[in-house]
Amino acid sequence: MSTGDVDPILAVGAILAALLAGAALAAPLRARGRAAAMVLALVLTPVLLLAEIWDSEQIEALRDRPAVALGAAGAGLVAVALGAVLFARRPGWLPVAVVLTVPFRIPIAAGGTTASLLVPLYAVIAAGVLAYAVPRLAGRGGADDPDAAEPAGRVLRLLLAGSIVLYAVQAAYSSDFERALQQVVFFYVPFALLATLLVRAAWTRELLVRCLGVLCGLAVLFVAVGFVEYATQTLLLNPKVIASNQFETYFRVNSLFFDPNIYGRFLAIVMLCVTAVMLHARTPRTVAGAGVLLAYLWAGLVLTLSQSSFAALLAGLVVLGALRWGTRPAALTAGAVVLAGAVVAIAAPGEVGLDRDANDATSGRWELVKGGVRLAGDAPLAGHGSASFRREYRRAENASGERATNASHTMPITVAAEQGVAGLAVYLALLAAATALLLRGARTSVPRAAVAAAFVALVVHTFVYAAFLEDPLAWVLLAAGIGLSPGPRSS
Repeated sequence: MSTGDVDPILAVGAILAALLAGAALAAPLRARGRAAAMVLALVLTPVLLLAEIWDSEQIEALRDRPAVALGAAGAGLVAVALGAVLFARRPGWLPVAVVLTVPFRIPIAAGGTTASLLVPLYAVIAAGVLAYAVPRLAGRGGADDPDAAEPAGRVLRLLLAGSIVLYAVQAAYSSDFERALQQVVFFYVPFALLATLLVRAAWTRELLVRCLGVLCGLAVLFVAVGFVEYATQTLLLNPKVIASNQFETYFRVNSLFFDPNIYGRFLAIVMLCVTAVMLHARTPRTVAGAGVLLAYLWAGLVLTLSQSSFAALLAGLVVLGALRWGTRPAALTAGAVVLAGAVVAIAAPGEVGLDRDANDATSGRWELVKGGVRLAGDAPLAGHGSASFRREYRRAENASGERATNASHTMPITVAAEQGVAGLAVYLALLAAATALLLRGARTSVPRAAVAAAFVALVVHTFVYAAFLEDPLAWVLLAAGIGLSPGPRSS
């Protein structure tokens, strides 16, 4: 299929998969109905993917070697089945497994391009869905069934479901249907299933400590890899970043991530969780340990040279400060930091790029933003279709493949250009509902404060680097926030 062609069968299939996943997340279904919706969505997404890439060279190679293909598929199914048995017996291990696998992406060739996909996380999601669904489809749900009470955050869950369904519907008229379908299959549907599982998890103190421990352990490992990269001036992954470092006076590390900015986003979120613990610690030992860890992680973050991650970290720290000491002290402190930055910029404009034009200073993002605004103005109501920014930007701006991008690097503009007023309204409503829910009760709860600050940081990061609901961390934070939300579970 060419990039602009829309296969009506695949379009209907994508909408159906989104409807099933959205219903599992937000509809008031009985346990058996929710389980059925989750299994159908889980089965439908790989079918859609295979149908879309069936004629590609990658699948052709597998068709020529059926034994290898069947062996790989069988091994994957066995691994998922074993994981399902484990999660059925130990439900508390599912969130830990999710946190453990969230950062890891594996390059997979699909649709003629190579994408870095969250294969380990997909396996965990599939195993979790089976662990949840099989007993309920068999009628073995007991009194401790997570569906015995409706989870909190009904409005937020409805908006999340609406977001993925709208995205799938608008893929049907996208000029880049292939990319839109991949977004639905690789991100929106599986992450909605993930959120459905996590909002029903028992977020006990023990589980939260385990998840934080896994996050910190991963961050320590990633920073160590980053230190090695910096010391050897050699990157392990992503040829684009490697090539960029060869032509710059600075050296950016990306550790085991494919992008320094996504690596920086992860470190910023972990640092905010550790900071939340430190701000409410009761013993000097905890404060000292958290301080040492933060210094170590900060050194790793600096080597990414990710300005978007620095901004995200600052935004999250403002939230934590406001929750701990009040809004006014936090605002004054943030203002002082911004003022100090302005003084540095004025004193040494060349060091921060102020001696260049806006586009050069922002690594080309200023032109992307302006192009995105023009695209949004061309189709203000319905937009150009899901995932169409790259193709429409190249057409409208007569840009080369090197200058084109997947998004404007400013999430609201990307949404406005691709999905129009309808998509932008749902997106803004989602942000408002999420912020309100996550901040509720956050002053008196360390976990809620950490989740709220991390989510705000992630949103700020998307204003400069995009990738909102395409990032599983966004879904994990929202699901954890819903699970930790105070008040009636039917809210």
